[in-house]
Amino acid sequence: MRILSLIKPDTRRTVFTDQAWAQLGDVVELVDPHDTAAAVDAAAGAEVILTSWGSPRVDTEVIAAAKPAVLLHAAGSVKPVVSDALWQSGARVTSAVKPLGEGVAETALGLTIVGRKNIVATGAEVAAGGWSRDGVGEVNDIRVGVLGAGWVGRHYLKLMGNFEVERAVYDPYLSESDAAAMGAIKLDLDELLATSQVVSVHAPELPATRHMLNAETLALLQPGTVLVNTSRGSLIDEKALTARLQQGDLGPVFLDVFDPEPPAADHPLRTLAHATPHLAGLAGNGRLRIGRHIVAELERFRAGEPMLCEVTAADMDRVA
Repeated sequence: MRILSLIKPDTRRTVFTDQAWAQLGDVVELVDPHDTAAAVDAAAGAEVILTSWGSPRVDTEVIAAAKPAVLLHAAGSVKPVVSDALWQSGARVTSAVKPLGEGVAETALGLTIVGRKNIVATGAEVAAGGWSRDGVGEVNDIRVGVLGAGWVGRHYLKLMGNFEVERAVYDPYLSESDAAAMGAIKLDLDELLATSQVVSVHAPELPATRHMLNAETLALLQPGTVLVNTSRGSLIDEKALTARLQQGDLGPVFLDVFDPEPPAADHPLRTLAHATPHLAGLAGNGRLRIGRHIVAELERFRAGEPMLCEVTAADMDRVA
């Protein structure tokens, strides 16, 4: 099965080990995937196309030359690389949203524990010569609210199953029975925000989710609530969050994402919140999980088995 890689070589080396790359089989790798003429020349007979961050959109010229059966996207959202022509060709599409989502959820869990323990503030006080456990709590006997039940939200809910907490989820596409199967109760947004001691944001970036946390909804948060956003900055109205934080009654707020990125050097949320530079997904050596996942997806495709992360054109309106 001939494979055309439209992944930049430098990116490929951060995602695939040499062993995983060799497991793919007959791969044609381009020095410059954005050289359309070279891509078309190399595409003949390619049944599989590989893409990742920075890959060009797979459009008419390459599709006509390759007639691919499947596109394997070694990254998260497929939206930057798919086209109407690709969907119309009948090619199947899958991504690495599962390992990426698991990495994001694991980071969110870590931030949840750090937030409930108030580790940043108490550690700073110790460094300054003090010794206080003010604001310290556990991830026990509380309600943990999750916004969004995609790959990330579901894995976060699964991880939360290791703690003695009540799990709640808001997702308009989720049924109560599906929520129950995850060990959670389904709530509307307002009730979840008003009754949870931890709120972890995992909804996709869509027009409908922009500023879902705004002045009105942020006002519902209880004093002491831990807020974690490892999804996308656009989901929170940053001016409204700044104003809410200036009231001084929230618990620790962790922002791994901003809108836009990076935020201005003098952005107030750099100091009002605990900010990190969009690292919740697989960073550094963690990206190698993506390559192993893509190899496994290709093996499933070859065997005629369902691919774990397959998406269709019909999914594009509701996924990131």
